[in-house]
Amino acid sequence: MHSQVDEIPYFGEHTQVTLLCDDCGWRQTDFIPADGKKPGACSLVISHPDHLSVRIVRSSSCTISIPELDLEVSPGNDGAGYVSNLEGIIQRFEEVVLMLQRDMILENAAEGGDELSNSLATCEFFISTFANMRTEKIANPITIELLDPRGHSQILHPDTIQRELTEEEMRDLPVGPDPTILSPDDV
Repeated sequence: MHSQVDEIPYFGEHTQVTLLCDDCGWRQTDFIPADGKKPGACSLVISHPDHLSVRIVRSSSCTISIPELDLEVSPGNDGAGYVSNLEGIIQRFEEVVLMLQRDMILENAAEGGDELSNSLATCEFFISTFANMRTEKIANPITIELLDPRGHSQILHPDTIQRELTEEEMRDLPVGPDPTILSPDDV
């Protein structure tokens, strides 16, 4: 286990905790703010390419959602926290869509049919939407929303909207990994 305390500009003091196994290569990283946080959500409407440079701190307990596109990534058992910008978040979504598109083409090339055509068209729509976000004017702005039951995730922009999570969201949101720290006596 490695921990490091850093001052992240405009976010304040955070502790980066990294757990790793030298034997198998497993690794998990998370960011924990020094001040106590309440479960919460923050969102930003991306309406201009300049928004893509906005900084993000995503903890391992954070679900990232793009409601207009009905896209969401939830924390998994090996989820990791990271510091990025909105362009990095969009690029992660784009890479997954491109991977799904390649898999559909390879696995279903012989089958064809309307279902494949509709799925490929949906992938193309997402890819063009992500590409259009990098142009000078975004015709149909989209929202990036961070939902964090531990309250450790943040979007750094003056137009960010902060809110508390609803009871339903708290009940339904996964919280990601919760690693058990073993004492030397347990090993």
